[in-house]
Amino acid sequence: MKTVIITGATSGIGFAVCKEMLGLDYNVIGVGHSKEKIEAAKMQLQNEFLKKVTFFQADLMQQSEVKRLAEELSQHLDEHCEGKLYALINNAGCVRSWYSTTEDGYEQQFALNHLAPFLLTHYMLPYLQKDNGRVLITSSNSHKMMRMHWKDIMYKKGYNPLMVYKQTKLCNMLFAYAINDRFSQSGVMAYGIDPGLVNTDIGLKQTGGLVRLIWSLRKKKGVKPEIPAKTYAWVCSQENTPQGLYYYLCIKKKYSKQVNRENADKLFRISEQLCGIKFGGYI
Repeated sequence: MKTVIITGATSGIGFAVCKEMLGLDYNVIGVGHSKEKIEAAKMQLQNEFLKKVTFFQADLMQQSEVKRLAEELSQHLDEHCEGKLYALINNAGCVRSWYSTTEDGYEQQFALNHLAPFLLTHYMLPYLQKDNGRVLITSSNSHKMMRMHWKDIMYKKGYNPLMVYKQTKLCNMLFAYAINDRFSQSGVMAYGIDPGLVNTDIGLKQTGGLVRLIWSLRKKKGVKPEIPAKTYAWVCSQENTPQGLYYYLCIKKKYSKQVNRENADKLFRISEQLCGIKFGGYI
């Protein structure tokens, strides 16, 4: 049985992906932020599918928490999954109305939406390589409307919530590009998944003012999380490794011209520095 890890797994898209993967008989490991939500999600999934579902708790915004989680996941994979991981689905994300930082001093959207999947993938890479694994990252069509803000990558000056969010989605695509550039020969492939407009509460968590109002109205036009969940399951379940980089509704799509080797390499180097790692190794 192949093992998948899904972050942001207690609600919205992540929870729907858990259900899809359980239905396809994968061994599902979920990651959530809230202990109460983890217990509720775990109970619901186990009652519906009559299968054991393992959950881990972590605040992925904090790098110390990502490292702790990675240690716990590594031990679990070694003891229960033959040291193999077939898919890492980096789905956890957030929106913020104002500039706020993590304990590491990094802007919160950038930290959770980009640095967390970057760091977690780094730690999980050896397990993915043992199973010719796949890395899926929740991106967005909005990445096409953005260029990297290199001079002030975390928008310390002139913070704009929407611009910051769009940039993190571009970061997701650049990270997927960089993984394929570096590790596809070792059997690991990465993908940016565009879920489209989905009716979730991402824009209502720790937000306020205009951001909260706009999302309250916009989410009503979104599809149910079960719709995009099928794309994650499709990419994972293809016997022949999908060769595209960006998928929407199970179809390979064109991505921004900003997603290129020069930008991917630059972001990769910056991310290594911000995380204090050499990707795929340990320092």
